Amino acid sequence: MYEYDVFISYQRSGRDISEWVKNHFHPRLAEVLDNNFYRDVRIFCDDQVRTGASWAGEVRTALLRTRVLVPVCSPKYFRDEWCLAEWHSMAQREELATRQDRTRPLIYPVIFCDSQSFPGWAVERRMRDLRQWNHPFEHFQTAPAYLDFNQEIKGIAEELEELIDRAPDWRDDWPVSTPVPEPPKRARMPRF
Repeated sequence: MYEYDVFISYQRSGRDISEWVKNHFHPRLAEVLDNNFYRDVRIFCDDQVRTGASWAGEVRTALLRTRVLVPVCSPKYFRDEWCLAEWHSMAQREELATRQDRTRPLIYPVIFCDSQSFPGWAVERRMRDLRQWNHPFEHFQTAPAYLDFNQEIKGIAEELEELIDRAPDWRDDWPVSTPVPEPPKRARMPRF
């Protein structure tokens, strides 16, 4: 069964993007979606992975049990193997769902920065441009531009509600790709 309505996918090593997702995008989207929806809305963001849990396993399970992927796009997003695996997993699901029914977009990309260097297969999709609100700093919430950001999030939430409602029935065999984890590095012998 589905556990999450939305999976936020972003390039985690970029501090600005991580801070923006955690400080602004995720909390506002969660609040607006939850206010507008007829039931509790659940959004997966990787900061929810429990301490000590297998990060790769938790992400894989969350992706399998999510209705819609929201990638936060930046040039490095499309070079990150985890981000690409998340995008392509949902693209494969879209393809399977299309064969059974009709076209159902399950990927809702938002632009964090520089869309000029995105790959062609990504820019074929309509993307929501959030570059003018990509301020990672907490004090952005007190800026006048935050009101416009909030309005933009409301528009995103309305479109996501429709995608969530139209998501295909859950299947336990949805394809989920994950990169092969690197083997642990050998411990160096201590010097005496």
